[in-house]
Amino acid sequence: MKTLVTGANGFLGSAIMRRLLKAGHDVRVLVRAQSDRRNLNNFPVEICKGDLCDAASIKRAVNGCDNLFHVAADYRLWIPDPEVMYATNVTGTQSLILAAAEAGLKRMVYTSSVATLGLNPDGSPADENTASSLSEMTGHYKRSKFLAEQAVRQLTDQHKLPLVIVNPSTPIGPCDIKPTPTGCIILDTLLGRMPAYVNTGLNVVHADDVAHGHLLAFDLGQAGERYVLGGENMSLLQILEMIDELTGKKSRRIRLSHNLVLPAAWLMEKTAAYTGKEPRATIDSVRMAKNQMFFSSAKAIRELNYGYRPAKEAIKDAILWFRENGYCK
Repeated sequence: MKTLVTGANGFLGSAIMRRLLKAGHDVRVLVRAQSDRRNLNNFPVEICKGDLCDAASIKRAVNGCDNLFHVAADYRLWIPDPEVMYATNVTGTQSLILAAAEAGLKRMVYTSSVATLGLNPDGSPADENTASSLSEMTGHYKRSKFLAEQAVRQLTDQHKLPLVIVNPSTPIGPCDIKPTPTGCIILDTLLGRMPAYVNTGLNVVHADDVAHGHLLAFDLGQAGERYVLGGENMSLLQILEMIDELTGKKSRRIRLSHNLVLPAAWLMEKTAAYTGKEPRATIDSVRMAKNQMFFSSAKAIRELNYGYRPAKEAIKDAILWFRENGYCK
């Protein structure tokens, strides 16, 4: 059984790749020619060079495969040219799903995000049925993932595809080589660069649990359905204090209002426009932080037998990996 995984060289994709290999899948991975492949080292996978924006390479990648896990996405909270993100996340996703359908793949799992879901005004956990719209999406990443999921659902309905959608929350854990925006929070805290915080909340889950959830969706998920793969709802302050607890530190932090941080984020973005270096904070990230981004995985627990470990274990594993791989020097 040959299974194609896009984004397998990335943080979450590599965790899914490892789970698939353990489960006995013959894995092919689609990676760009110049991509960082450290997460693929020493794993028995077939490497197929290509790009989601290259239709010919997509067709080569799906040819001869039985299944697809489409995990790859452009995940940045700031980008000089947003069209690049839409080309990958929306157009590239459409092209890949259509190519997989034409090739007759038997099963597909598309990795969306909780970013596409609505949020409850009272801060209570949202789920798959919480209403959302494009106008409510803050920033190009959320908008591109919302449009991509809408396109995938439409293609699934039109072509009766054997496709399941999963919506991971905030994965944390080892092999975050980039690192992701959430990984940057942990790393900045380890390096003493988080003296202040804003009042926000995240749903924290171990990346390996999300990977396991993908395989459960593959085995048990209903075509056309979507499943939140999350973990523990925590405030940002709780996350920072947990990092301190795990590292034996006791930091004093200042709580800042969102309106106070916005001008600083604006200045950082203006500076980034000249330097090309991603800013430490963006206007969109501050706006998103005004919400408690809490979610419920009840549907996945009920229908897929999904489960997740305490957030503390995810944070601990991330800290250990960052330290062992030289990120804290």
